[in-house]
Amino acid sequence: MSDNIKFIEKLRSSALRPTKQRVNICKTLFDRKNTFHFTIYDLHKIMRNKNEEVSLATVYNTVHALKKKGYLKEISVNSEKSYFDTNITNHHHFLDEETNTLLDLNEKDIEKIKVKKKLPGKKIKSIEVLVRVANNN
Repeated sequence: MSDNIKFIEKLRSSALRPTKQRVNICKTLFDRKNTFHFTIYDLHKIMRNKNEEVSLATVYNTVHALKKKGYLKEISVNSEKSYFDTNITNHHHFLDEETNTLLDLNEKDIEKIKVKKKLPGKKIKSIEVLVRVANNN
């Protein structure tokens, strides 16, 4: 039950009413040992496979509210597809284009990146690399 309180607090701090469906979405996202990478459609399918009656709109709105509050990170892989990540620290990713799997890549696995161009009135907030991989057949 204490985990439910943690999820309810996350939902409330994200300006969402903690319905049963949203609490179950939070359980699926955050009640795990390892980082979880997913698309909105992936999460909706997982919820449906758990026999959770939850609409795609509820999944979408919940995920975007949690992202806006900083509980999730969005990784855009192209103009039509975004993954979400429960690991909100600055880190890099491999994207396996054949399996559509996103995997964490530690910062220590990439040499320091130096950006030479400056944008007036802007500072670099973070640098996150997306390494696309495929089978070498």
